[in-house]
Amino acid sequence: MTGRVKVKEGKWHVHDSVCCGREFVKLLSTKRVMVQAKTWVLKQHFEGFPKHTDFELKLEQLSEPRDGEVLLEAVFLSVDPYMRPFSRVRMQAGDVMIGTQVAKVIQSNSPSFPVGCHVVGRCGWRTHTVSNGSDITKILDDWPQDVSLSHALGAIGMPGLTALYGLEEVCAIKSGETLLVNAAAGAVGSVAGQIAKLKGCKVVGSAGSDDKVAYLKELGFDQAFNYKTVPSLEEALKNASPEGYDCYFENVGGPFSSVAIPQMKTFGRIAVCGGISLYNDTTPQTGPYPHLQMIFKQLKMEGFLVGRWEHKNVESLKRMLTWVQEGKLKCKEHVTVGFENMPAAFMGMLRGENIGKAIVKV
Repeated sequence: MTGRVKVKEGKWHVHDSVCCGREFVKLLSTKRVMVQAKTWVLKQHFEGFPKHTDFELKLEQLSEPRDGEVLLEAVFLSVDPYMRPFSRVRMQAGDVMIGTQVAKVIQSNSPSFPVGCHVVGRCGWRTHTVSNGSDITKILDDWPQDVSLSHALGAIGMPGLTALYGLEEVCAIKSGETLLVNAAAGAVGSVAGQIAKLKGCKVVGSAGSDDKVAYLKELGFDQAFNYKTVPSLEEALKNASPEGYDCYFENVGGPFSSVAIPQMKTFGRIAVCGGISLYNDTTPQTGPYPHLQMIFKQLKMEGFLVGRWEHKNVESLKRMLTWVQEGKLKCKEHVTVGFENMPAAFMGMLRGENIGKAIVKV
């Protein structure tokens, strides 16, 4: 496809390529790349469950990359539960939505990121980004061609690392122990359960549909149930593991947590990764409160953010990639096509429509 674009000097050039729908124009002169990025901004803070009207699609003219900078083009974007609560504390109305993406370097003035390489970047919801390198990480050099780069946003990325560190660093899980995981068919929970099985543990998973329960059984979970359809959550937990639970990987919070904590064994450990049942509340939920159970059973309950162990990421990602290649770690994705569908993908993920990692392919 050919055409004309006008540059500052007032001269017309024939361009050699156009990425349709991405507003990207590469000039034959090679001296200049003109990019108009598409961005999704937070039009107003969410009140309750997010709405389409909370988002606005905007265009942004990007400047030429300077020395040490690179121009990125998004390939895959991630939608994750953390974006809902973090948007309240990390963003102002009018900001580009926070988030991570896999992007390709299409112009580079940095020897660390040559043209053609792929990176994981904290670029937010945008099709193109000019970066100085501080917010991007090059994807592993030995990344195999038969593994989709989208997994760098899932099992071989932040969600996978979250599962790994929650189990190893927070719970210090050991072979022979019993693990409870809720939201177990999601990006983090599904990986946490599989890692625990690799470590010789019994794993019980809770999910919100029969299809998700079937998926957990495919992954090798010892017990799995649909928390929406069981007559009693307490009885479901007791039936799945009558002896109780050594470790609990918490993704949900709220009433589920209130029922689960009394099922913990003495000296049990709880890794608090998320609380998705609370994220869209307009009125804060109240008790029951777990203090007496925690005292009598001497429980350890610790919240964590994955960045605490960033110094271990390279080695940890290599471990995860090896497990994937060996078929020991399975990565299911729920892929939405089209940057214009970012809000819909985000809201669908919050509604639990995905099995595995929710991804948007540009």
